[in-house]
Amino acid sequence: MIYPIVAYGDPVLRKKAVAIEEGTDMKALANDMLATMDQAQGVGLAAPQIGKSIRLFVVDFTPYLQQQGSKEVGRKVLINPELRIDDAVPLTTFEEGCLSIPGIPVEVSRHEKIVVSYFNTDWQRHEEEWTGFPARVMLHEYDHLEGKLHIDYATPLRKNLIKSKLRQISQGKTDASYRMKFPG
Repeated sequence: MIYPIVAYGDPVLRKKAVAIEEGTDMKALANDMLATMDQAQGVGLAAPQIGKSIRLFVVDFTPYLQQQGSKEVGRKVLINPELRIDDAVPLTTFEEGCLSIPGIPVEVSRHEKIVVSYFNTDWQRHEEEWTGFPARVMLHEYDHLEGKLHIDYATPLRKNLIKSKLRQISQGKTDASYRMKFPG
């Protein structure tokens, strides 16, 4: 099933997501989320973006890894993820977009390296270290679970410049190429 992407302005995007009870069957939802992410041509999708306030996100940075010469698979389902960030690791700034806020890129400074621990859909615990673009994707999606959006990192001037565009998105005025669910 392809879900509509929840648009900016929906309260679910600002809520802290709740942990999923260990052992809950998440395979069907995870597959639906991967299909939804693929249809929207995203690299990550968090459960709040489909209206579910639970601690689950999916990512796929396989094309990026292949460009880097890696054979590693970057298509993952992360249930109840936890992040460890070393504050000594430098920040890098990069322009990010978001499926829930189409057409509004924002410069975001994030840590270059993270360690993420999570459960997969078989409830096996994993711990992985990621750097660069994959770390950025994980941090972006993790923010969704915390009720934070990429626009929260914008400078006051940028926030002022995008205010009317955000209002338009929340009113259903967007040219996104995928189906969206608007507030109200």
